[in-house]
Order: sequence, then structure tokens, then C-alpha cells
Amino acid sequence: MDLEILKIVSENNSNKCLKNHTHHSKLKNPLCGDEIKINLIIKEDKVIVFGYEGKSCVYCMAAASLLSKVSIDKEVMKINELCDDSEAYFDDNDKLIKKKWNTLQKLFKSKNLARKECILLPFKTLKKIVSV
Repeated sequence: MDLEILKIVSENNSNKCLKNHTHHSKLKNPLCGDEIKINLIIKEDKVIVFGYEGKSCVYCMAAASLLSKVSIDKEVMKINELCDDSEAYFDDNDKLIKKKWNTLQKLFKSKNLARKECILLPFKTLKKIVSV
């Protein structure tokens, strides 16, 4: 287990339920059973508050944690691009993540390729919200 992944999960404060959310989505990974629910407060086309809850592995929780940190105060359109870029990373285009989303480099590494679906689950869940 990568200690950096554990550190990411332990330093998070967005693992919470938002009762007054404006947007929400929930997905389950059929391969492993990971489940994540994302709640957002969006005002004036920007993510103001990001909350998530899940019954998932540490890789999924680390991805949700990093995603929550980079999403706050970002425009919905930029978050939609990030979700697309995350898929592109695993399609052998790691330069996008390194160039545009430096914070995610802690998780988006070739050694984590086997956990692709776990890592991408929060991004896919968020994409359901920001692509509408």
C-alpha cells in the first residue's frame, strides 16, 4: 500500500454529507462494489462546497479527496474538463494531468493502473453532475 495514498485520505475534510446540496450523484463500481455519493453546492456556475460519502477502497477515497480539493471555487465547465482529462490519463495521455491538474499527480501514476476503475469512480460520479 502506498503511504502517500493513505496520507491523502487522512488529510481530507470533505468526507461529509451535505444536507442542503444543490446537486448530487451516486455511482457504484460493478467490478469491486465501491460506491460513492457526491453532493455539491453550486452557485453562479461554480462549485462552492463539495461533500462525498462512500463505501469504497482507499484508492477511490483518495481520488474523491483530491477531487474535492481541486473542485472548490472552480467553474463547472473546468470541472467537466477535469473529468474528461482523468479518463484521458488512463488512455495514455498523462501529459494532460501533469500540465493542467498538478495536484492529481499523487494519484495518477502508472503504478496505480490496476486500480483505474477505483480511481475514476469519483470522476465519473462528478461528471454526471457537471455535464448536464
